Amino acid sequence: MVTARFALLLALGLPFVTIAPWPVVAAVTGCAVLLALLDAALAGPLTGLRLHRDGDRTVWLGGTARVRLTVANTSDRTVRLRLRDSWVPSAGAGPLFHHLTLPAGRPQPVTTELTPTRHGDRPAVRVTLRSMGPLGLAYRQRRQRWNTANTPAWNLRVLPRFPSRRILPEKLARLRVVDGSVVTRGRGHGTEFDNLREYVIGDDVRSIDWRATARANDVVVRTWRPERDRRVFCVLDTGRTSSVLIGDAPRLDASIDAALLLAVLATRADDRVDLLALDAAVRTRVEGGGQRTKLSRLIDGMASLEPVLAETDFTVLGQEMLRRDRKRALLVIFTALDTAPMIAGLLPLLPKLTARHKVIVAGVRDPLVSRLAQLPGNPDAGDVHRAAAAQRVLAERDRVRDVLAHAGATVVDADADTFAGQVADVYLLLKASGRL
Repeated sequence: MVTARFALLLALGLPFVTIAPWPVVAAVTGCAVLLALLDAALAGPLTGLRLHRDGDRTVWLGGTARVRLTVANTSDRTVRLRLRDSWVPSAGAGPLFHHLTLPAGRPQPVTTELTPTRHGDRPAVRVTLRSMGPLGLAYRQRRQRWNTANTPAWNLRVLPRFPSRRILPEKLARLRVVDGSVVTRGRGHGTEFDNLREYVIGDDVRSIDWRATARANDVVVRTWRPERDRRVFCVLDTGRTSSVLIGDAPRLDASIDAALLLAVLATRADDRVDLLALDAAVRTRVEGGGQRTKLSRLIDGMASLEPVLAETDFTVLGQEMLRRDRKRALLVIFTALDTAPMIAGLLPLLPKLTARHKVIVAGVRDPLVSRLAQLPGNPDAGDVHRAAAAQRVLAERDRVRDVLAHAGATVVDADADTFAGQVADVYLLLKASGRL
């Protein structure tokens, strides 16, 4: 095949076609074609090239990953290569094109930087190889099927955005305060025995262990701590309501961020965290395993979640909770506080869930609706209608919140920038009061 340089060479000769006799034109054109054929014949063989990938396998959304593609020339000829490393568009790959000169028997790496725009799996699509002739007039290139078969597979797992990470130190500090306050307060609901220590002035005399005191010939007191190994069950609604944009991101992204913050806090508090993502069917289930490995599995499981245009079937949640053992857990349901899905889906199931578990229903509020509910200065008829519609939406949301609270659930309704923090605050409050 010919290159743009060959086409440019012919285009430069077009003005002479009208003044030169046709035998001369034919001879010049024939020479150019022969040069192109000779250039293609001198291009290095593609069959001797071997490809290998290495580099980053995971990256947080908003970060940059680097994947290296090593091209080895196993033939006995130099190959002048033009390489295109194609990825899915949302991978944010660049640069796509690389120009290499590969001597015989020499490998050479090229690096592609990836700045993904969406979380989930971002695979490499195809590496297209083009062997250029020494004159740059023609090249060799195999069929697309051959390039696809010789492309080394690679998948970049993009982990979901975690903006609430910035408030994690504050929440961890509050968790340590909760632990310390429970130890200071002494035995109570939601606590368990920690250890024995010597009595110091200020300790509650009701904490004195008289048997241990008699054995030790010193006053010994018992200390208590919040119960460990409690169960926290995060439920992510991936149905159609999770695809609604809150700002510039789907509602599901805000729910994932809040679930990540809650999972990290609960793991640091030595509680067990399980995950269930569902719509019309179960999309992701993470349960069992050690706490450290489970946290990485939770993050990995959330990375592949995308909103599904289907109505959420909350009876699936009921079946999952009945399938598990009867031990009491904290059930946190991240969903939309919309009237129709709540009344037809979650509300009939809620009494059964609250009878066994402590239930939190958490929904992200759209700040645009709150802004539309405020009339601007000198409003016209359109402004009045928009404000009335927005106020009606807010009133229905308040009614849903009241109905859920009356059914025994704790409701978190907040804007996206404070949503994750408020969910974590409810968990810490339950932890401090011994109601978890």
